[in-house]
Amino acid sequence: MAPYESDDNTNEDLRTGRRKAARYVVPVAVLGVAAATIGLVPAFAGSGDPDLPDITAQQLIEKIAASDVQQLSGTVKISTDLGLPNLGGLESSLGGGMGRGGDDSGSSADPSSKLLELASGTHTLRVASDGEDKQKLSLLDKAAEYSVIHNGDEVWAYDSASNEAYHMKDSSGAAEKGTKDKADDVPATPKEMAEEALKAADDTTSVTVDGTAQVAGRDAYKLLIKPKASGSTVGAISIAVDSKTGLPLKFTLTPASGGAAVIDAGFTKVDFSKPAASTFDFSPPKGTKVTEGDEAKAEDKADRAQPKGGEDLGKEFQGLNVIGEGWSSIAQFDTGGEGMPSESSGAGDAGRFLDSLGDHVTGKFGSGTVFSTRLVNALITDDGKVYAGAVTKDALVKAANAAK
Repeated sequence: MAPYESDDNTNEDLRTGRRKAARYVVPVAVLGVAAATIGLVPAFAGSGDPDLPDITAQQLIEKIAASDVQQLSGTVKISTDLGLPNLGGLESSLGGGMGRGGDDSGSSADPSSKLLELASGTHTLRVASDGEDKQKLSLLDKAAEYSVIHNGDEVWAYDSASNEAYHMKDSSGAAEKGTKDKADDVPATPKEMAEEALKAADDTTSVTVDGTAQVAGRDAYKLLIKPKASGSTVGAISIAVDSKTGLPLKFTLTPASGGAAVIDAGFTKVDFSKPAASTFDFSPPKGTKVTEGDEAKAEDKADRAQPKGGEDLGKEFQGLNVIGEGWSSIAQFDTGGEGMPSESSGAGDAGRFLDSLGDHVTGKFGSGTVFSTRLVNALITDDGKVYAGAVTKDALVKAANAAK
């Protein structure tokens, strides 16, 4: 039986009962505008899927919110396909693989830049947790491994490829609030992604139960989240929820344009027993270059103090506004600049290269360029205004015209 939708909304208690979602970087940030109209629809197993008791979408979301898994270990596979243009060696020539801040003065082990690799391609992660004070996440890359380890009041990040480590220690908890927060900037598990998609609730979204599945050897219910209105680049989000623990085991975001998933993250192995204490032990190998967090913070502070073009960096983006609501939300701000250089504006080869990456558009706003991925699109007008969101090119042009 196909699921149907209802007009019931989630209540305030449910909303406040959810755990704080991890902060998001592009592309998952757009999920923060997603909201949930709860379809009270029982789950029905398909052929070959596990036969589980009926459950409604409301009950399943409550199950996710109530999930309190403290101990686990496993392997997560993440595939991200934004459809970004292939820039060849441009990234490395502009500083790819360098340390924090895009120069060679930082540490390649700094989580604030290293984990951004998850924004493209396919990656394998090993994860482990034993309560709030012990977590480990390892990004595997051929023969190399990058790990972030939180153990009590210490946080280490280690890059075996460069033999560099990033370390913070503070008995007051500053370590956890420092490096750990940097690692949390990139949602790396299905649970974190699911929390982002479910952290708000309004009538722009339908949420239904879409049968059952088996993930990493576990029986799971499938929660299906879809925008109600047209104009969004998001087609649907599917979350496989462990039937016993309520832990999201798999997260899949498919675009409205069809084709392969933009984001597909799920456990391939999971174990809910207590990890060995040695899992969270770390001592830097001999010869490791260690960057202490206090040193990095001092450099960051110095960088932020430097003016740009005679103005404070904080004034670079002016008047951030949000146009629309829910999945059709568009962020609009003014860079204070003159838009993107182009061949027609006399920018030569650089302008010709940027022109090749985007689509030239015109309207009441004048003219501009739309840069597109399979999920997030951005319109930069010739007078320096930017319109961006998980919406179609036509929606961006319409918003820019309406702003005039």
